[in-house]
Amino acid sequence: MNAGLARLRAPQEEERAATKQAAAAAIGDLSDRELFIAGVALYWAEGAKSKPHRRAEVLQFINRDPDVIKLFLRRLDLLGVTRDRLTLRVRIHETADVEAAEKYWADIVGIGVSAFSRATLKKHNPRTVRKNTGDSYRGCLTIYARQSAALYRRVEGAWYGIVGGAVRQPD
Repeated sequence: MNAGLARLRAPQEEERAATKQAAAAAIGDLSDRELFIAGVALYWAEGAKSKPHRRAEVLQFINRDPDVIKLFLRRLDLLGVTRDRLTLRVRIHETADVEAAEKYWADIVGIGVSAFSRATLKKHNPRTVRKNTGDSYRGCLTIYARQSAALYRRVEGAWYGIVGGAVRQPD
């Protein structure tokens, strides 16, 4: 039965792959402006935001997708934020391999493991059936950019510019 299902699904998988490849090719190379806009939207979706009751104007970003992390780092490069201004921390379940996760993220970021702060360990809840386990589980990476208040304000302002540009009615 599984072999029959695999034969039926093979054309669907090929179509999915072809659609994804065509969409990726249609994007092509990004200009610095496009990368900046994509990075602002990504940050506003996934980054820490200052609140009226808790002012924290600092770039702090957390995610578990290595491609998202790479895009965020490329945007930091564009803004002139060097790797020595970053503080990195892995957030991971206490039952996972912290050392392997830190090595993995260090390779992604291109920075030594010594630059990492102590990992934040999430307590294990035995009632939860987690799917993020095993050798491929590497937790989330938190990236904190020191001395980034001015950059945070620029990102926040750019976000409101994107929103304003998108919702303005055409003349």
